[in-house]
Amino acid sequence: MNPIETKTPRLTNAQLLLPYAAPYFAYVAIGSLPGNPLSMESVYLLRLLIVIPILIWAWRKYVSLTGPNNPVLSIVTGIFAGIIGTFIWIVLLSLFAGSDETPWTEKGFILCLAAAGLVVPVFEELLMRGYVFRLVLQWDIGRKTGVKNAFEKAYHEKSIQNVEPGAWTFKAVALSTVIFTLGHAVNAWPASVAYGLLMAFLWIIRKDLLTCIVAHGTTNICLAIYIWLTKQWFLW
Repeated sequence: MNPIETKTPRLTNAQLLLPYAAPYFAYVAIGSLPGNPLSMESVYLLRLLIVIPILIWAWRKYVSLTGPNNPVLSIVTGIFAGIIGTFIWIVLLSLFAGSDETPWTEKGFILCLAAAGLVVPVFEELLMRGYVFRLVLQWDIGRKTGVKNAFEKAYHEKSIQNVEPGAWTFKAVALSTVIFTLGHAVNAWPASVAYGLLMAFLWIIRKDLLTCIVAHGTTNICLAIYIWLTKQWFLW
């Protein structure tokens, strides 16, 4: 057992994949229906109605959002980092964004705030920094220590629930950032890489997911408000 892991038996990573991945893929699938038959309002409303129950169903299987540090300071740090992340996202996305501009309605804006600001940060950080990051970490440690079939063992025998808060390796940071980036449009890849690295940095220094979730939520809310006020629809 590596010193960055606890020894308490938990559900294996294979058993945890569905609870962590289901909210993310449900959210994406609703917005990717063939022919886009739904309005923006319908898409975000449907996402809220479907994803929130999935999160409630899976909640007991998730890792703790808090860590060894003061959660109040984590929230403050997350808000500050989220504001910085907003500037990073706007600057980098502005350089590569296309010209597609679909104005939001007031109802669409409110639903967007609710979904992207309050729900997305929870399931996306749980999946990317809670599951993917830690699974890659366990595989990387196994690989470095000469474990045969290191990924298979990390997936079928290890549990991300045993990873110590803040534990990391360069491969965990790099690969989790790549996977996070692939979940975004190509023109958002530079911004996604920068933002993924920011989230990994927060996990390492604050040793909890709470900071990452608050930062992610702050960025999404600030970005949505900025777009609504400036009418730069292409930034979403």
